[in-house]
Amino acid sequence: MSCNKQLNDHRFEIVDIVVDNRESLPSEVYSCSVDGTVIAWNISTLKVNRRFQLPYKTVTSIQFYKNRLWCCIQDDIVVVTTNGLVRQKLKLQNVPTGLPTPLLCFQLFPERDEAWASWSGSSELLIWNMEDFSTPLQKLSLSDCSEITCAIKVKNQMWVGGRGFSHGKVKGKVYVVDMERRLVEKELVGHPDVVKSLCSAEDRYVLSGGGKEEGKIAIWQVEESLGFQFV
Repeated sequence: MSCNKQLNDHRFEIVDIVVDNRESLPSEVYSCSVDGTVIAWNISTLKVNRRFQLPYKTVTSIQFYKNRLWCCIQDDIVVVTTNGLVRQKLKLQNVPTGLPTPLLCFQLFPERDEAWASWSGSSELLIWNMEDFSTPLQKLSLSDCSEITCAIKVKNQMWVGGRGFSHGKVKGKVYVVDMERRLVEKELVGHPDVVKSLCSAEDRYVLSGGGKEEGKIAIWQVEESLGFQFV
């Protein structure tokens, strides 16, 4: 496996990459760095279509929904246009207070009118209604988990990566959560270090990336009839 091209337009750590999913064949990808720089890339040419600067610092993640970018800024959600104009700022209520850590793992599920998120250093997932962020619908605690670091949706499941305990030792773990029942279906252990990233391939495979002590990628086969396999 080799790298075809490196895109070096960001000057700070890249925190998220999302696809403009309005069309069956997406033409743009948005990348965002921690300093609030957002770049729109042409998928075919890999050229920069446009860029803008969010008027906030410490951006942790972005999501694309209804031609808007939903951006996590510390413990707020800021909704901006694809040109960077701020349209809405949502203050999350009833969340952990006094924590100097930002919101992480922010995921939107419009078909369920839900938003899922966690906090840096937390082992809990918070679930809101997208129309009312004033009160979390539910808190979901992951057993034997010391830290949640990443999350993605795969079919009707939420795959959550982090660090936890297995047979008395600290390991990188992936929790597979049934989104309807809001229960952990499976705990997958394949990394000796914390799971730092997750990626879905056509909802058939999930790739998990380990931390710096390991630096390897695990491939999990998602097959409902066969369970979960480490490839």
